[in-house]
Amino acid sequence: MKNQQSGFTLVEIAIVLVIIGLLLGGVLKGQELVNSAKVKNLISDFRSTQLLIYGFQDKFKAIPGDDANAVAHVGSGATLAPSSAGLGNGRIEGSFNSTSATDESLAFWQHVRLAGLSTGSTDFSSPTAIAAAVPRNADGGRLGIQSAAPISTMSGAYFVCSDGISGKLAKQIDITMDDGNTATGSARVTATGYSGTATAAVATTAIVDDTTYIVCIAY
Repeated sequence: MKNQQSGFTLVEIAIVLVIIGLLLGGVLKGQELVNSAKVKNLISDFRSTQLLIYGFQDKFKAIPGDDANAVAHVGSGATLAPSSAGLGNGRIEGSFNSTSATDESLAFWQHVRLAGLSTGSTDFSSPTAIAAAVPRNADGGRLGIQSAAPISTMSGAYFVCSDGISGKLAKQIDITMDDGNTATGSARVTATGYSGTATAAVATTAIVDDTTYIVCIAY
């Protein structure tokens, strides 16, 4: 008597393949939606940071972080003490990712928060407090602002920069906000590790999707 070998029919295999395809499609679509939401969040950071300057100027006729009369304007909570030599010159001195109490780019966040224009801690009394208070983007990288050009040949009055952004999202941000070329225009991308010296922009073709970068927008 012959033993009959059982197995999957072509129809059953086809059904399994269809189900796997649907699952993979759902995962990819879900990841696409997550990325899209992140890009919107990151772009919102750039735009809202720019608006903080205008809001503070309208209210106090000064630039947050650069305000020589910060205590009179926002109260005694303005404890950070940027160098008096640069105060009131219309520039936000210091690096966007500074943790120094003498940099206007750090005082910027304390001033706008004390003025009620932004949320977040106003306690910058220690390195630990500063680390907890500095703003972060959707990917956990530093968000900040400065007046010195962070990327070579970039021009503008202020530069809002966001660190730790994946290459894939950096390219999407440039497409949405600028010309789609990460080495030209008002939105540019550079390598992480900014330490106060202007660095070269990274061309779109050289960006690696899974590598993290700094994205800066000029205003």
